[in-house]
Amino acid sequence: MLFFSPGRKRDFSPVPWSQYFESMEDVVVENETGKDTFRIYKSGSEGPVLLLLHGGGHSALSWAVFTSAIINRIQCRIVALDLRGHGETKVRNPEDLSAETMAKDIGNVVEAMYGDLPPPIMLIGHSMGGAIAVHTAASNLVPSLLGLCMIDVVEGTAMDALNSMQNFLRSRPKTFKSLENAIEWSVKSGQIRNLESARVSMVGQVKQCEGAASPEGPKTIVEGIIEEEEEEDEEGGGSVNKRKKEDDTETKKEHPYTWRIELSKTEKYWDGWFRGLSNLFLGCPTPKLLLLAGVDRLDKDLTIGQMQGKFQMQVLPQCGHAVHEDAPDKVAEAVATFLIRHRFTEPIGGFQCVFPAC
Repeated sequence: MLFFSPGRKRDFSPVPWSQYFESMEDVVVENETGKDTFRIYKSGSEGPVLLLLHGGGHSALSWAVFTSAIINRIQCRIVALDLRGHGETKVRNPEDLSAETMAKDIGNVVEAMYGDLPPPIMLIGHSMGGAIAVHTAASNLVPSLLGLCMIDVVEGTAMDALNSMQNFLRSRPKTFKSLENAIEWSVKSGQIRNLESARVSMVGQVKQCEGAASPEGPKTIVEGIIEEEEEEDEEGGGSVNKRKKEDDTETKKEHPYTWRIELSKTEKYWDGWFRGLSNLFLGCPTPKLLLLAGVDRLDKDLTIGQMQGKFQMQVLPQCGHAVHEDAPDKVAEAVATFLIRHRFTEPIGGFQCVFPAC
């Protein structure tokens, strides 16, 4: 539960990516049918590459505070990626969010960045991104893979949660009056419990409704805002359409921000992200780390695997689902310790490993 001091006004203004990452690039992936452009944010110049994959609806900016924390603990290079359909990445088919397509994207981005000789890479993914990291590893799409980390994604609980996901998405506001309004909502609703992270990461989750001028603009902006009137359209004809357009314009004036991606429309891919994930994860031959917000999230296959010592696990209590945003220092500590334990990197700045019991 969040307790706020009533005497102090909290600052919900957005913070730029440049306060946390050193640089930003657009990686172009070309093939026979054209080219896609993937937005990445980078930090660090030596050590293994930590390739960070965000959860559904989020963006690479959700890793901003974590990036600052880990760069100060170990020698590493950070590459945080906006997955297709998310953030500032521009692909020809943003609706295709299948696990297979997104895993291929990861392999293609690595190849575009590093050619035939990629550096050692650890894949770290949160929620949907964790599932994509596992699919990428299982398909051997990153030849220099060093390790694998899933953050708060477990097949059993994910599959159980899919039934209530549409209700959760419907319960969110469809538009926001300002970026400050969106950031405030994300913190007060508990979606992101760390205000510092929310101020940089929510910018990657919402967009301005200015696409209204383009042919597809009004549709993407207003979809879902006035759902209830859709049935009337068929009977009411032109007058309803006219009223809807006027209402839409008003809504955009008063609430100029909306979600960058309509997650409810990606439902057909959800099953493919998570079904069979536990055994895929356990089957990956690289060292593995699982970070969870609660031990109750473990399913049967992972419980057995953990008892057999097939992966390292750490539970970070007092976190919401966005563990790496809520507790970036603790996640950085866990990942740094994992990498040092396996002699994949060196500590810096006097960082002391604390090896967890499990």
